Amino acid sequence: MITIETHGAQIPALGFGTFRMEAGDVLRMVPAALALGFRHVDTAQIYRNEAAVGEAIAGSGVARGEVFLTTKVWIDNFAPDRFLASVDESLAKLKTDHVDLLLLHWPNGSVPLADQIGALNAVREAGKTRHIGVSNYTIALLAQARALSAAPLVTNQVEYHPYLNQSRLMSAMREAGMALTAYYAMADGKVFADKLLAEIAARHRRSVAQIVLRWLVQQEAVVALSKTVSEDRARDNAAIFDFALDAAEMAAIHALSVPDGRVLKPEGLSPEWDVA
Repeated sequence: MITIETHGAQIPALGFGTFRMEAGDVLRMVPAALALGFRHVDTAQIYRNEAAVGEAIAGSGVARGEVFLTTKVWIDNFAPDRFLASVDESLAKLKTDHVDLLLLHWPNGSVPLADQIGALNAVREAGKTRHIGVSNYTIALLAQARALSAAPLVTNQVEYHPYLNQSRLMSAMREAGMALTAYYAMADGKVFADKLLAEIAARHRRSVAQIVLRWLVQQEAVVALSKTVSEDRARDNAAIFDFALDAAEMAAIHALSVPDGRVLKPEGLSPEWDVA
């Protein structure tokens, strides 16, 4: 497993995500993923599975210190009188005294950004998280958040897959020394019907999922989250560090992006997204 170094954080380039995963699947799959070599686990307050994630890691046989654990504060907890208490609740569920990375889950203007970033820094200063960051932030929002933060923001977790061009955001993040953490890598399943990806997969004798994940982690300062409830697919997803895509293949996959490629556009949460 390779790691991405950013502002003192060592983030494993391949993470195991738990979005939309029921507790039973978490209890089964997180230990399986850790046994396969995953050392980065991602959850969130709104996923309502932090307790299962905590139980799964505790019972996995892998020491807590070997796992890079991320959770995210939900928008309902951004208010100063809720933020710290919600983090403490998350830590109790996760059976740990700290997470490795704490993110603001979505932009939300109901609480001043200065208060949100201030609370994020206060949690870090209290030792409840080693590193801080944001999720679903645009270039402009990211610049505002960075200017308000005493500690460096190490990542912005955003949708990123072959059909969504994130080059402008990625350039801004690289200038800031940040990693881009990619979710929805499979474009909600769209990649599995793609002829080009299938051709590249056949050429390498790999699965389409392996090709997409390899495309992501082969880019500078990109972390990829993978999610599955199948042990076999988790095994395939972990096996992406023993081959490489050539420059032409990387460019061909980048060229799949389309103007309306974004999959996740939740009403009431989405900011005014950057134009590619």
